[in-house]
Amino acid sequence: MDKRELKQLKKIATRVRKHIIDEVYSASSGHPGGSLSCTDILTVLYFHEMRVDPKNPDWSDRDRFVLSKGHCAPALYAVLAERGFFPVEDLVTFRSADSYLEGHPSMRYVKGVDMSTGSLGQGISAATGMALAGKLDKKDYRVYSILGDGELQEGQVWEALMSAAHYKLDNLTAFLDYNGLQIDGKIVDVMSPEPIVDKFKAFGWNVIEIDGHDYEQIINAIDQAKKTKGMPTMVVAHTVKGKGVSFMENQAGWHGTAPNKEQRDQAIAELDIILSELEGE
Repeated sequence: MDKRELKQLKKIATRVRKHIIDEVYSASSGHPGGSLSCTDILTVLYFHEMRVDPKNPDWSDRDRFVLSKGHCAPALYAVLAERGFFPVEDLVTFRSADSYLEGHPSMRYVKGVDMSTGSLGQGISAATGMALAGKLDKKDYRVYSILGDGELQEGQVWEALMSAAHYKLDNLTAFLDYNGLQIDGKIVDVMSPEPIVDKFKAFGWNVIEIDGHDYEQIINAIDQAKKTKGMPTMVVAHTVKGKGVSFMENQAGWHGTAPNKEQRDQAIAELDIILSELEGE
């Protein structure tokens, strides 16, 4: 990846983070922390890697994406809007009664959403089914998913992981958004998933550990996953909850809290500085 593309991805991700803040602020509800932590991964997937067509969102040969941690819909909506699936202006209607942008992704109402999610554990299960269908249909599309680290406390996740390994779904790549925090605090205090890398390997997955905010590492992990045959890949992406907004970073309290006007303005100002620095390079 050249410097020009890297800069462009960072600019898109910064705009996405601004959208996230405004979505949650406008709705007076939502989940900013985990949305901000998975932004860079989503940006790479939709603007560098995935084969999708905003003009034909139901294209049968497209790559698929499932946001297993469906409460982080603000990030997915912002990326889809930036990618051209629907107007960016609609983002501020998030969670309003007359909006198609519900609190969790709906494939019925939102163009570009491949699976309705929200109940934790079900998203990775659906992604596994999509990957298996691709194998059976002899299609070359790939399936991607992002899970939350707190989501690993759901037993259904592990059933899906076993199934994906059993059927040798090497067309499936999942990202663990490993920011270490959930609504009740540190995941290691609530219900620790450690040793997580060893567990994923024991379940038959190829495992790659990365910095989830390093674009080159994200891209390299995807490339390694595509080269891995006979098993699915889990990318353990170490991230920062609330990434990009100083007072939200590494704070469990921002898991599901909307900013007030002063906090919103501060967050946007910080992101505007980042964006202006990128545009000035």
